Amino acid sequence: MSNNDNATTKDDRLLHQLRVPELYSSLESGPQGLSSIDAARRLARFGPNAIRAAAAVPLYRKLLAHFTHLMALLLWAGGVMAFVGGMPQLGWAIWCVVFINAVFSFWQEFRAERAVEALKKLLPQQASVIRDGVELQVEAEELVPGDLVVISQGDRISADLRLVEEWDLRVDQSTLSGESHPARKTAQPLHGEALSRTELPNLVFAGTSAVAGTGRGVVYATGMQTEFGKIAHLTSGTPDTPSPLQQEINRMTRLVSVLALAIGVLFFVLSVGVLHRELHAGFMFSVGMVVAFVPEGLLPTVTLSLAMAVQRMARRNALVKRLSSVEALGCCTVICTDKTGTLTQNEMTVRELWVGGQSLSVTGVGYGPEGEILTARGETVSLKERELHRLLLAASLCNDARIVPPASAGASWSVVGDPTEAALKVAARKGGVDPADEAARLPRLRELPFDSVRKRMTSIHREGEGETAFVKGAPAEVLALCCGLAKEDAVLPLAPELRGEILGAVDAYARKGYRVLAVAERGLPAASTDYSPESVEKELLFLGLVAMHDPPRAEVTDAIAKCHSAGIRVVMMTGDYGLTAESVARRIGVVRGEEGCRMVTGGELDAMDDGALSETLSGEVIFARVAPEHKLRVVSALQRRGEIVAVTGDGVNDAPALKKADIGVAMGVSGTDVAKEAADMILMDDNFASIVNAVEEGRAVYSNIRKFVTYILTSNVPEAWPFILQIMLNIPLPLTVMQVLAIDLGTDMVPALALGTEKPEPGIMERPPRSQSERLVNRALLLRALLWLGSLQTVLCLTGFFILYLSYGYTDLLHLPRPDLLSYRDRLLTRDGEVYVLATTIFLAGVVGTQVGNAYACRTERLSVFSIGFFSNVFLLWGIAFELVLCSLLIYLPPLRPFFEVGPLPLRFWGIVLLFPLVMFLAEEGRKGWLRARERKRFKVEGKIPGGAS
Repeated sequence: MSNNDNATTKDDRLLHQLRVPELYSSLESGPQGLSSIDAARRLARFGPNAIRAAAAVPLYRKLLAHFTHLMALLLWAGGVMAFVGGMPQLGWAIWCVVFINAVFSFWQEFRAERAVEALKKLLPQQASVIRDGVELQVEAEELVPGDLVVISQGDRISADLRLVEEWDLRVDQSTLSGESHPARKTAQPLHGEALSRTELPNLVFAGTSAVAGTGRGVVYATGMQTEFGKIAHLTSGTPDTPSPLQQEINRMTRLVSVLALAIGVLFFVLSVGVLHRELHAGFMFSVGMVVAFVPEGLLPTVTLSLAMAVQRMARRNALVKRLSSVEALGCCTVICTDKTGTLTQNEMTVRELWVGGQSLSVTGVGYGPEGEILTARGETVSLKERELHRLLLAASLCNDARIVPPASAGASWSVVGDPTEAALKVAARKGGVDPADEAARLPRLRELPFDSVRKRMTSIHREGEGETAFVKGAPAEVLALCCGLAKEDAVLPLAPELRGEILGAVDAYARKGYRVLAVAERGLPAASTDYSPESVEKELLFLGLVAMHDPPRAEVTDAIAKCHSAGIRVVMMTGDYGLTAESVARRIGVVRGEEGCRMVTGGELDAMDDGALSETLSGEVIFARVAPEHKLRVVSALQRRGEIVAVTGDGVNDAPALKKADIGVAMGVSGTDVAKEAADMILMDDNFASIVNAVEEGRAVYSNIRKFVTYILTSNVPEAWPFILQIMLNIPLPLTVMQVLAIDLGTDMVPALALGTEKPEPGIMERPPRSQSERLVNRALLLRALLWLGSLQTVLCLTGFFILYLSYGYTDLLHLPRPDLLSYRDRLLTRDGEVYVLATTIFLAGVVGTQVGNAYACRTERLSVFSIGFFSNVFLLWGIAFELVLCSLLIYLPPLRPFFEVGPLPLRFWGIVLLFPLVMFLAEEGRKGWLRARERKRFKVEGKIPGGAS
């Protein structure tokens, strides 16, 4: 029986410390690789080298769930009752409602869970291995612990390996570490290095790729036990949680369903048990109450509104994959963001140089060569100064990047290679050093690539009759290898005081948020044969320091200020060093004030328990040098504190945190496929400001949902009261069930959708985030929709209903004939029936007319509609036109009249109907004006000015 969870050695944590013979012994392998028989035995034991996906819920079960929730079951039952009662048309109509709601809701939640699949695609299909002493190609899934894998340039690594041989091997580990610079690898055992697992230079990991050199390594972990597999496990093990909107919609659905069922049962009992109506009549009455009370058009309208918001956000460079995430952004309370590329331009720029004891400034930004090098007094520095020339020369030659000029007018300079190295070449050109000319004059002979242990890179060049080694790297490491300082054409010994001065400059640059590199050189004898790092990188001449930074995006500062005014915290989580991260955070406004910000590194986070982490998150904090599991833990801790969390990410290592967050935001330009699949939203321009735009859109969406929920619930009141009045007063039913469906799924739909397109109201980003405890349908909304607007609609529609009866001579309104008990065809055979059909028609037209006024009334909650522009929502104008045309077709198109039980309303009654929207609109404008006046009076007493109230 296979068990991929065991596909690792007993203690692979110590493999990096073993010598090659000990390694072979530990893994029961050797230079000849495994035998075919042994490999087959291990494959049976450990299972295939594959990323195992968590069992997904089948699509049919997801779809079925939307046909079996409480509201759907209620409507299914209503349809059955209609069929039993001899009204098949009504039954089919109700079942169509169930189908429409289910399809739209399924579409809302339907998205492929492909994060794990994207991880699989990063793993190669085949691998080169040594088995039985022979190199051969095998399926990557057949690799087992102990296999000896052959690595060539360009290969994608199939499993986690410990190297036994390497020849200038460099590996791109950006999918795991996020570092763009290829890691130099070694086969030597390591002892005592304080490095994370992915930084160990003698280990190579699944999902990474060899960009240079060759090597061989022994497999020690496969499948889910690889570092890649562990990330996949974190990703697939992070369950989807309903968004705040989904929770609110579910809550409202349950509430409405229970109320509708309770009212239906109550009035069935009243009609049959108390009023002694026939069983059939009681059934039909109950069906009518359920259909009238349930807002059938709500779920489709919510879904369509969210879909349209997605389109608007896409035009603002935010591509939303999950519809419900739009609203979740609106109640976001914390944004956890990366620094590089999101808050910054991802364009390293050299800002200062430290040469010969003085600090020089470098002008210009980006990768274009425009700029110059100036002294502290603003004077241009001459390249005749040998120290500066040698510094720029060394920095440009100990360098593998390439600067590409603009391809066309209006285009920008671009980079091939590491952005840090590119910045060095740009600085050299600003100082008059042409990297291409110098590379031809001083050809490179050898290179000692950068690695995370040495923390430096060395290139060896022919210069004159001899050879020169140019070195660049971390200041402390390079300075420790230097014995002299170039100053004023002389060499000064590096006394402790001078070393302290240099380290002080490094610290000062770091506090400015700069990344600092040290540059040095050493002349080598022409007959040198030993080019090992130990022989070359010693007794160096210190040339100077290069301080560079990644400029913040121009719009980020304003975007972060908007977050603060909106009550949203911004937490920086970066792989950079703490001082650099804090400096950038202060510069762009993430950290406010001189004191009070805490810096937490990944190591410190590991030492914290959950209580300490929660306390840390109560104040301003920056997380530096963090790993994937750190991001995931911080997001989880924030959620336990009740925060709605958005988190940004671009690499494979960010996928678990992206999936765990309430809103996962991936980078569209620099992001990996895995990050994009795990995220809910993708920034097409990698710009933090686009997140803030999305938050504003999300807040507007929530506000707009409340608007059209108010609009939809309002019409439920005049839809329900006819059934109540019929049973209580024994009057003919003013509105039939089919007419209720015509309103809910016909005339109301487009205006409700148009309300979902309203622009953000003034001051929406000056309010605090919506509390999780705040309900979508709260007491104020219910009072406004049901008690105020709905009651007003009911009174107006009943007025039209009774006026029509009075105009035809029916004066005893409490003892009207009951042609509603007849079929539509039979009604038209009598005068009472004809008048009744016209009475229900004017009631239907009255509901539509009052909904026209209600649509405008619902555009704002407190502001006057005139303050946002009466005709500013063009879509609403078209929606109202659609509503009126559809109503006219229902009334005047002969084929539709029998189905909806209406008749051609005489023109004289339209004058009454046309007054209804005006009354609705003016009454609601008066109420809002009274509320604003009362609010202004209250704030005047308190000495405050209400924001956004006008």
